[in-house]
Amino acid sequence: MQLPRWWELGDPCAWTRLGWGARKMNPATIGTFLLTVYTIFSKVHSDRDVYPSAGVLFVHVLERESFKGEFPPYPKLGEISNDPITFNTNLMGYPDRPGWLRYIQRTPYSDGVLYGSPTAENVGKPTVIEITAYNRRTFETARHNLIINIMSAEDFPLPYQAEFFIKNMNVEEMLASEVLGDFLGAVKNVWQPERLNAINITSALDRGGRVPLPINDMKEGVYVMVGADVPFSSCLREVENPQNQLRCSQEMEPVITCDKKFRTQFYIDWCKISLVDKTKQVSTYQEVIRGEGILPDGGEYKPPSDSLKSRDYYTDFLITLAVPSAVALVLFLILAYIMCCRREGVEKRNMQTPDIQLVHHSAIQKSTKELRDMSKNREIAWPLSTLPVFHPVTGEIIPPLHSDNYESTNMPLMQTQQNLPHQTQIPQQQTTGKWNP
Repeated sequence: MQLPRWWELGDPCAWTRLGWGARKMNPATIGTFLLTVYTIFSKVHSDRDVYPSAGVLFVHVLERESFKGEFPPYPKLGEISNDPITFNTNLMGYPDRPGWLRYIQRTPYSDGVLYGSPTAENVGKPTVIEITAYNRRTFETARHNLIINIMSAEDFPLPYQAEFFIKNMNVEEMLASEVLGDFLGAVKNVWQPERLNAINITSALDRGGRVPLPINDMKEGVYVMVGADVPFSSCLREVENPQNQLRCSQEMEPVITCDKKFRTQFYIDWCKISLVDKTKQVSTYQEVIRGEGILPDGGEYKPPSDSLKSRDYYTDFLITLAVPSAVALVLFLILAYIMCCRREGVEKRNMQTPDIQLVHHSAIQKSTKELRDMSKNREIAWPLSTLPVFHPVTGEIIPPLHSDNYESTNMPLMQTQQNLPHQTQIPQQQTTGKWNP
């Protein structure tokens, strides 16, 4: 059912007109109309407030089930609605999310996850994230707003931070509350701190890692940063031993005594662990000391006045064109003299060439011309140079064996003795044993 135009424009008398229009509708039409109205109201922005702490991992799951009610029901009764739904998240008024906030959704049939570590610069400032859900079956959309109110932490940041690289996990698997709780429990068992928080989680792909091959259930890997209020334990310090550093340089696994406490569920690459002690970090800020190379503060910029003298560039223009043109002209004259005035000529070449070489050259040219003429018409007579001139027996000069109209294609390649004139008959032996004259 299509709503009237006044409903879309937000007429303040909409409910009054709706009442008058409902009087003329039958109960079925009224039910359909109310269902349409409910669908419209369900797609209006609905805000949800969350209160994460600065410097602590923030995770918000976008559940597909909560958005299914905002789309039309499945066309067939009795079938479970399992429409593919994807999400798009952005900061209100901007095309992308804040720099500290990330989003991941593997497939349209899985939930989306917003995660990141809020920064202290955004404390007290509400961050409005627009969440748009797309139904890939009906191509309808629904939009919600997520208001993130970042709170200041009591002891932010935690002075001791350690970053682990877990090889057998993807980022969405690590973001699950059960898996993350198990990992923090294992770290707390090794570290023994009073306070332990997950600071940030980063996929290995965001650090320049490669996409794993789809074999043997390989994972992308994930970096997990945790913070505590006590110094690092001796087990975590074992990575800094020279022996373990040598093994890491040789791409071998270091020997860590507490690795067995993680190995049951998490495969940690101890060579990539990072231990940061905030208490020993020295500020790198240095006050700028003005001296050589740093201009003094001259106040506001003052453009040059209009009283500057104009400069004539005509002479520079002529010099720029005249010099290359003169050089090009000289080179052209030299080349023309070499090509045109220093030629020896054909007569001088023939005078310096031996006669026998000229004869050979002339004979080759004549033979080449004759072969080219023969290739144009293959029905002409054979050249005289290919026919016998002397009789093989008597030695007399004989004329050509064919006339001008003789078809050369039927002539055999070798002449037999029967075709030759003035042939001497050779006596042949008779069967009776006598010779015939």
